[in-house]
Amino acid sequence: MTIPAALSLGIAPIPSLPALTIVWITLPFALGFLGYLMPRRDRYFAFGMAWFSVAYALLLFVQPAPLELRLLDHFGVSLLLDPLTGFFILTNGLVTAAVLGYCWQSNKTPFFYAQTLMLHGSVNAAFACSDLMSLYVALEVLGVAAFLLIAYPRSDRAIWVALRYLFVSNVVMLFYLVGTALVYQANHSFDFVGLRTAPPEAIALVLLGLLVKAGIFISGLWLPLTHSESETPVSALMSGVVVKASVLPLVRCALLFETAEPIVRLFGVATALFGVFYAVFEKDTKRMLAFHTISQLGFVLAAPIVAGFYALTHGLVKSALFLIAGNLPSRSFKALKSQAIWTPLWVALAIASFSISGFPLLSGFGAKVLTMKNLEAWQVIGMNLAALGTATSFAKFIFLPHGLPHPSRLALAGQPGEVILPSLSRGFWVAMAILLGGLVVANGVYYEAYTWANVAKPLVTIALGWGVYQWVLPRLSLKRPQVLEQFEHLMGMMVVMLVALFWMVLA
Repeated sequence: MTIPAALSLGIAPIPSLPALTIVWITLPFALGFLGYLMPRRDRYFAFGMAWFSVAYALLLFVQPAPLELRLLDHFGVSLLLDPLTGFFILTNGLVTAAVLGYCWQSNKTPFFYAQTLMLHGSVNAAFACSDLMSLYVALEVLGVAAFLLIAYPRSDRAIWVALRYLFVSNVVMLFYLVGTALVYQANHSFDFVGLRTAPPEAIALVLLGLLVKAGIFISGLWLPLTHSESETPVSALMSGVVVKASVLPLVRCALLFETAEPIVRLFGVATALFGVFYAVFEKDTKRMLAFHTISQLGFVLAAPIVAGFYALTHGLVKSALFLIAGNLPSRSFKALKSQAIWTPLWVALAIASFSISGFPLLSGFGAKVLTMKNLEAWQVIGMNLAALGTATSFAKFIFLPHGLPHPSRLALAGQPGEVILPSLSRGFWVAMAILLGGLVVANGVYYEAYTWANVAKPLVTIALGWGVYQWVLPRLSLKRPQVLEQFEHLMGMMVVMLVALFWMVLA
């Protein structure tokens, strides 16, 4: 039984759903501008919009049939709202709500909340589009909003990272636009289905744009620096939802026509292994999480038919991990091993780490079981190795020292050997309640996963991963090259990917 079928409750279609959809797509942009006029209400507008998206996504799960809208004939705009889209929209709503809760008591300006609304709206639009030109517009708006949020601190470093992201994004979207024009030339339509009869160069260019924008395989090497150097809430948004705006179109391509499916599945396995290889040996917490974003996107692509559930689980857990990592006393794992962190913070860190490792009772377990059950035979070994690497790398968080400070030693908090007391706002715990609570609730989506065989396998994988962390990893000394992350080499990676895609499509 598939997830969408399991969630369908046989409720009659809502007649006003098309009108509600138009309101849902346009409202974030209207509220973003309204926030400038009413700056005291900006965070309320953003928070309310995030929960509106959550409610809309839940509505899609109970609709008996997908909603298809064509607003401007074959020139676009075409929209497709189905349960698969619902998972991605639900991820966007929950992650945005959690990030806004985290920032609630901060001194963020109306500009920050306006750009967050723009980002939220453009991500929603990208999820809903079913034609290439509308998707191009949505991804371009998303790129500009993400650029402004990354550059928000106005430091030299932040501006450089933002410009680097914007340049890579714009260059690759130019490739995508040329591919879109070739698809239209062949079909006189921008619809995704036009890729079936499009020339090979058009398919290669469109896929290149989506793969780079999503941070897949070697073309995703722009991602670690961007996600790790952004402010904590922006990192959570980028890894939780922004990259998935290009992942869902890749999934749709894989489901729509046979030529793309093996390519997407192959990139899924390669990306899962590539990202986890870097993550296992990474010594910086935020960079390790960023490399794991690359790896987990590989899991999403490896089994397109069940990609939605894995995307939801990953979005919740990765946003939580970035918000927690931003409150750890250091980014260095070596430094964190020498000073105990506060137990409540460690508990939140451990819950998220257990979920992404596939531990039962959290949604990461069901998502991994469902993904593994829908792999092709040739994918199984690679994805199991990636799961082992995931358990190994997140053991770094789980085995960190932790404790509660003794009242008589509070004055020594922060000294070597003493517990670090972070100054966490109430908003942090609101964000954790949304994200970690979501992991527990979403665990019920695929309750059929709970068989003895399914429970035993991830437990063995996690035990092996912890064994590798304790006894094998300390004996290895591997210096990973970072030269490929340099700006000039990112362009070279695009060319390598384009050549590989041409070869795959022609084959």
